[in-house]
Order: sequence, then C-alpha cells, then structure tokens
Amino acid sequence: MKCEIIAVGSELLTPWRQDTNSLYLTERLNQIGVRISFKTIVGDRQHDLVSTIATGLRRSDILILMGGLGPTEDDLSREALAEALGVSLRRDGGLVAALSMRFAAMRRPMTDNNLKQCDVLPGSIVLANANGTAPGQWIDTGFEGHRKIILMLPGPPKELKPLFDSDCMPRLRGILPVRNIATRTLKATGIGESAADALLAPIYVTFTDVETTILAGHCEIQLQLTCAKRSMEAAQRRVNELASRLEEALDQYVFSSDGDSLEQIVVYYLELKQETLAVAESCTGGLLAQRITSISGSSRSFLGGAIVYSNDLKTAFTGVPPSLIQTHGAVSAQVAESMARGIRENTGATLGVAITGIAGPLGGTDEKPVGLVYVALSDAKRTFSEECHFRGDRENIRLWASQKALDLVRRRLM
Repeated sequence: MKCEIIAVGSELLTPWRQDTNSLYLTERLNQIGVRISFKTIVGDRQHDLVSTIATGLRRSDILILMGGLGPTEDDLSREALAEALGVSLRRDGGLVAALSMRFAAMRRPMTDNNLKQCDVLPGSIVLANANGTAPGQWIDTGFEGHRKIILMLPGPPKELKPLFDSDCMPRLRGILPVRNIATRTLKATGIGESAADALLAPIYVTFTDVETTILAGHCEIQLQLTCAKRSMEAAQRRVNELASRLEEALDQYVFSSDGDSLEQIVVYYLELKQETLAVAESCTGGLLAQRITSISGSSRSFLGGAIVYSNDLKTAFTGVPPSLIQTHGAVSAQVAESMARGIRENTGATLGVAITGIAGPLGGTDEKPVGLVYVALSDAKRTFSEECHFRGDRENIRLWASQKALDLVRRRLM
C-alpha cells in the first residue's frame, strides 16, 4: 500500500521555511507499518495543486494533504481536491455555527473569509481541530476504480500533530492490515560510497524483502535497512540477518550497528577499556575536543588537550623541538607524532592524539597543498601518524581531520 504526503504552501519553496510535518507523519505511519512512497511540496496555485493531487491519487492508496486549509485567498487545498475528484464542496452549517461561537468566545469579529473553512467534500468526516479554526477532513472514496484514503490536515505543527494522533491514527489502524516495520542503521567511515556499494550490493540484493539505502555525508557512510512483516519479530530478524552480513563484509570500516555517532563509540570504548585520552590540535582548532565533549560522560575518559595553532605553542604545550619544526615544517609526520607524544606525557593520558595540517584556502604549496593533514596517535608502546589528503573547503577539511583522528582512536581501542 503506497502512501503519499503533499505539503502545501509557497513559503515551503523559499529558503526560510521548511517542511517538518512530513518527518513527524513518516515516523508515526512507520509505526503502523505504512511506508511513504512519495513526498511533494507544492505552492499555493490551484492549477499546480490540482495537478499534484491528481498525480497522487493515481499512484498512491493513501494521500495526505498538509496545509492550505486556512481562511485566506491562497488557502486552496479544499478547492483543489474537489476539482481533482470532480466533486463540489458544500458549506457545513454545523461548522459555521461552531466557528461563530469560537470567535464570539474570543470576543473577536469573524470576517466572511473565515467561512471557507467550513466547506467540506461530499462524504467526508470532519476532524475537529482543538488548536485552530481550520478542521481537517477524512475522505474514504473511489478514484478511477480504486479505493483511496485522503486526509486533509492543517499546516501548523501544533494543530496537525494532535489532530493526526487523536483522529487519524486510530482510523488507519482500523482499516489497514497489520504490518510492522523494523529498521537498522549501520555506519562506516574510511570507505567511499561507491566502494561500499560495490562491496555490499552482491549481498543486499539477495535480501529482496529488506530495503537497503546507502547514504554518504558527514564523513561517513550510512546503511539504512528497512523491512516490513506481519510480526515485528520476523521483520527484525531479517534486518538483523542482513546487518550481520554487511558488517562482516565491511569489517573494520563499520563503527556502529545501531546508529551511534563515531564520538559516542570512541567514548564508549575509552571507558570500556579504561583508557584516557588527550588531544593536541592545530588546524582543527578544538573541533576534535568539541566532538568528544559533546557526549555525556566523556569526562570520565577525556582529560582535555591544547589548541597549539602557533609553532611556539606547539613547543610550549606539547614539547615539539623547534629544530623539528625548522627541519620538517609544522605540517609533517614528525611534528604530528611529537605533538601526540607530548600531549600524552604532559597530561598523563594513556592515549595522545594530534592533528596538524593545511585547511586552506590559503597556505598551500606545491609540496604541501591545501588538504594535507597529518594525524598522529601515541600510546605507551608506540607513536605513529597517517598522512591524509582531504578535499573540499576549510570546514570540510577540518571535519574530515577530526573524523580521521576519532577513527584512529577507535581502531586502536578495538
């Protein structure tokens, strides 16, 4: 059964407003086994609305319209749906009386344009809106020989959410077959999207009852697994089977099998292994420490660190010999390793991490271009570094550098 959400409002097509209602509805619908096939945003133009609604009616079994139910000239959802269905609206006398009483109770005059909120489609069930003047409507009708469930909901979240939960969810539960959706999110870092898919596609395509989506972003790959079955146990079992296969194939690239962030995993392993960490950062300017300390409980394992942006502070706070900087440059494996070793020894941490690099857009040379970063890790037994070449703008390079540092710690702890 396909479900489609249409968000109505020209403001949602500007840079200043975004649709959050559909995220809420998607989560709630997934809980009763309904998966969303399409989401559309359409402006307040009747021709566009009618065309979008007609398309939705042809391809989806459940159609949810959000917004466009108010009193103004550009609130056209009712009119557009009626035109798409080939029916006429009628004004509901009971709604008119209730709306008049509402305005009277607020001691406000009711202008005539408010009356359009009382227009209903033939056969619709009016959904009372306790938090606004525009009621919703539930329509169970036929379209081109197929049953269609149509919901018209007010746009403001404070009105839409309680109305959907109180009136729509129980009705949907009553007419839909029992379906349960199980999900799982795997996260990996250090491998690209195309490389991951080449490795994993031969596995996940054999699980035809599990939908696998690969997303790349924020320095990681996310694998979202979704399965719908009559019982949650059966759905979760299939998702877990596939997740296990994918984890095995990705091996050390996987850092989370339940959606946790890399910093959460690092803090977890630090405490589990009873290790402590200190950091020395140059080009990341404290970003690594910020990511670690964003996790509650990190103070039990993270001692702190230093932002050693200048060469003098690299020497003063982490003990890097000036001669080492003069010989190899501040952005070098030798300096990164000295920083990691120095911050570990100066703080008494069991692990020291250091980052030095060229985040750009200035400062790069042919020998040491923008994006060159050295990340070093030091413990009581050895100190080593990795040379990295990151692309993108300054923010992206800094983010990737902090990601690499966290991943080095994770791999060392595992």
